[in-house]
Amino acid sequence: MELSRTGLEIGPFNLHFYGVLIVLGIIVAASIAAWLAKKDDRDSNHIWDSLLWMVIGGIIGARLWFVIFPAKDVVDAGYDTGWMLTHPFDFDNGPLAIWNGGLGIFGALIGAGIGWILYTRRHNLKNWLEWGDILIIATPFAQAIGRWGNFLNQELYGKPTDLPWGIRIDRPPPEYPDATHFHPLFDYESLWNVLLGSFLIWLWLNHRKRFKPGDFVLFYMIGYGVVRFLLEFIRVETAHVPGLGVNSSQLTTGVAVLIAIALLIYRHRLQKPRFHPDGRPVGKPKKQKSR
Repeated sequence: MELSRTGLEIGPFNLHFYGVLIVLGIIVAASIAAWLAKKDDRDSNHIWDSLLWMVIGGIIGARLWFVIFPAKDVVDAGYDTGWMLTHPFDFDNGPLAIWNGGLGIFGALIGAGIGWILYTRRHNLKNWLEWGDILIIATPFAQAIGRWGNFLNQELYGKPTDLPWGIRIDRPPPEYPDATHFHPLFDYESLWNVLLGSFLIWLWLNHRKRFKPGDFVLFYMIGYGVVRFLLEFIRVETAHVPGLGVNSSQLTTGVAVLIAIALLIYRHRLQKPRFHPDGRPVGKPKKQKSR
């Protein structure tokens, strides 16, 4: 038996702490979502029953995102998108080698969302947007816990810093050979996710009647997107869009934030109401009382 920073090795079996944290984050988020569902008089079993669908979709999406947008250090090592697509059965660095790291959070969110939609269609769930709000409120807590796996793997860190909370990196990147301490971006993002999730819970418990189904998904897109966009400015080992040289995370979050803001404005300012306050469809005259 051998215990290291990244995991526990028992004979031929390896227990990666990163994976343990991801599973823990999923369980915590599912528990929060189930609690919110009960608060809304919904069947919380749908949360647990759909978990496998979302996890499978999330893993596929996360790995696919990494294959399409690999990190700079992976590309520099010769394992770019083209190489991965032409070496599908290389189990050391190929597209299937998820045990060696390489999962993209944006792909995970998209894949989990597709898994949830498939589950709702299979089980004929009504008001799937309202369920989506419940799930997205819990999502930041899963991210907050999972990000600490980056600390164990010494990844997702920023530029060198002299701040007291800077973390030591044993093998600094080539562009900073003499630096020892770097910004703990995983910690910044983890703390923000806890604050974001807590705010969304408070908003949902106290003011959700003021919003439309799906609004909380848009709030999440803005809240997470803005902070992630800003953190990418000080991140080391970023991923880029092949052929464009544009930071893929900033492009993704920038577009997502703009879309979310536009949809909120349209839904609450520009979209014409379909019903009058008394429940009549717009355009239908009110019945006159007989005298």
